Amino acid sequence: MARMTAARTAVEILKREGVTDAFGVPGAAINPFYAALKDSGGITHTLARHVEGASHMAEGYTRTRPGNIGVCVGTSGPAGTDMITGLYSATGDSVPILCITGQAPTAVIHKEDFQAVDIAAIARPVTKMAVTVLEAAQVPGVFQQAFHLMRSGRPGPVLIDLPIDVQQTEIAFDPGTYEPLPVHKPAASRAQIEKALGMLNAAERPLIVAGGGVINADASELLVQFAELTGTPVVPTLMGWGVLPDDHELNAGMVGLQTSHRHGNATFLEADFVLGIGNRWANRHTGRLDVYTAGRTFVHVDIEPTQIGRIFAPDYGIASDARAALELFVRVAKEHGAEGGLPDRSAWAAAAQEKRATLQRRTHFDDIPIKPQRVYEEMNRAFGPETRYVSAIGLSQIAGAQMLHVHRPRHWINCGQAGPLGWTVPAALGVARADPGAQVVALSGDYDFQFMLEELAVGAQHKIPYIHVLVNNSYLGLIRQAQRAFDIDFQVSLEFENINAPELGVYGVDHVRVTEGLGCKAIRVTDPGELGPALERAKELAAEHRVPVVVEVILERVTDIAMSTTNDISDVVEFEETATEPWHAPTSIRTLKV
Repeated sequence: MARMTAARTAVEILKREGVTDAFGVPGAAINPFYAALKDSGGITHTLARHVEGASHMAEGYTRTRPGNIGVCVGTSGPAGTDMITGLYSATGDSVPILCITGQAPTAVIHKEDFQAVDIAAIARPVTKMAVTVLEAAQVPGVFQQAFHLMRSGRPGPVLIDLPIDVQQTEIAFDPGTYEPLPVHKPAASRAQIEKALGMLNAAERPLIVAGGGVINADASELLVQFAELTGTPVVPTLMGWGVLPDDHELNAGMVGLQTSHRHGNATFLEADFVLGIGNRWANRHTGRLDVYTAGRTFVHVDIEPTQIGRIFAPDYGIASDARAALELFVRVAKEHGAEGGLPDRSAWAAAAQEKRATLQRRTHFDDIPIKPQRVYEEMNRAFGPETRYVSAIGLSQIAGAQMLHVHRPRHWINCGQAGPLGWTVPAALGVARADPGAQVVALSGDYDFQFMLEELAVGAQHKIPYIHVLVNNSYLGLIRQAQRAFDIDFQVSLEFENINAPELGVYGVDHVRVTEGLGCKAIRVTDPGELGPALERAKELAAEHRVPVVVEVILERVTDIAMSTTNDISDVVEFEETATEPWHAPTSIRTLKV
C-alpha cells in the first residue's frame, strides 16, 4: 500500500473527484497542503488577493459549467472567517464549493494558539458539513463524504479544516482504487407526476415558475421541452434566468418586486395555476404572499423536502431533483398529447406575448449625465446571446435584470440570497477561469466595485480577461432609494472632490487610475453616444492584453429604478416614464405596440 502525507492524499482525492482548479491564498498552517498541490500537479491554482475573493471565485467557477465544484483554500484563523461570506452565499444559492483551511496543531487548538479558531463551529450554520479533521487516517473518508454531500440532494458547500500536524502525517492510501461515492438525489414517482400534470391540465391560465434548481440539475432543455409540449408560459426566477431564451414564445418574463418585467407581473396576476420547479419562492419574487397566492393553485417541485411548505403551503408538493421530475413530466406529457389529452394553451401564451409587446420600460435617453437605462440598451447591442453576465446586488443589478437579455442557462450568474457587496469582481474571474473562451461581462455599481477591486490584479497576473461595466453615480443607490420610506438621505452619498482628479467633480474615486494601477485597462464614458464605441473598444483591449477591462459610465447622481414600495407585485412603481413609442425601447425583445 502506498504511503503519503494526508495533505497529498487530499490533493489526490481532489483530482479523482474531477477538480482541475483551485483559488486561494497560502499561509503557514496550510503550507503542507500547498506543497502537495505543487508536487502532485494537475490542479491549476489561482492566487487571490483576499481570501473572501477566493471563495467568490470558487462560486463563479462552479456555476459556469455543469459538474464543476470550485475549491477555495486558506490558512488558519482569519482566512477561514474571511471565507464565511462565500460559504453563506453558496449555501443560499445551492452552490457546491469546497473550502479547505489550515489549522493550528491539534495539541494546541484549545490553547488559544496563534490564529487557532474553531472555524468548523463558525461555518457549520452555512455549510452542509464543516469539520476539523483530528486524525490523519480520516482524511480520505472526510474528503470522500464532502464530495458526496456537495453533490447529493440540494447542492451546497463544505468546509474541511486540517491541522498542520494532520496534514504532515503519513497514512496508507491507494489513489488508483479510489472511487467517488454514489450521488443521492430524490426522484418523483409516476403517480406524483400524473397528479401534478392533471392539476396543470385542469387550469385555464397556468404558468411554470422555473428556478435555479432547473439550471443546477442541467435540465433546462427538458424544461423547455415540457413547456412546449403543454403550451405553458414560463416565468424564470432571477436564479433561473436563461433556463429558456428571453425571446422564446413561451417566456412570460420575470416576476417580483424588483428584478421583474411589467409584462411578467401582469401575466402572473392573471394566472390561476403555478407549477414551481427548483425554486424557493424568494421574498423578492413573491412579495406579499396574500397577493401572490390569491386565486391560484400551486404545485411545488424541489429537491429539498423541507423547502416544500417553508414559505407557504402548496396545494401539492413533490420532493424531487428537477431533472428527474422533468424527465417524467416530458414522458407523461407526450403520452397525454398522443391521446389528445393536452389542452390548447395558444391563446393564453399569445396573451402573455401581447403584454410583452405593450408593457415596456423606456431605455433610450440622451441625457448627460447618462441615465442608467441607456447603459443596458447599449449592452444589449454590444453583447450577444453567448455572453455570460455576472452581477451582485444593487440598483445596477435590478435595472440590469429588468432590461438586459439572457438566452442560455448559466449565462446570468448572480448572487441571489446573500447578496454580498464585492462579489462581482472575483465571481467574474471565476467564471472567466472556468470558460476561458467566453465573453464574460460583469455589471456593478461603484460601491460593489470598490469592495473587492483589488482582485482585478488577479486577472492581470493570471491573464484572465473579462469586461466590467461599472455604473458610477457615487451613491449607495439602492439604500438611498430605500431610505425614501424614512424621508432621509443619510450616509449613502459617496461624493467628494478628489484632489488628484478634479475633472471628476464630486464623483470621488478615480476608478480609471485605480484599475490601471492594478494592471488592467479602463475607459471612462460621460456621453451616451460614446457607450457603444467604448464597449467595442473594451472587447478589443481584453483580447489584445488578456486582462480585465473596466468601462466606467458616469451616471446621473439620482435615478429611482422601478420597484414596489409596498411589498406588492401588483403595485410596482414606475419612477421613470415608460415606453410609449418604439424608439423608446429599441432593444426590447418585442417591438413596442402602440
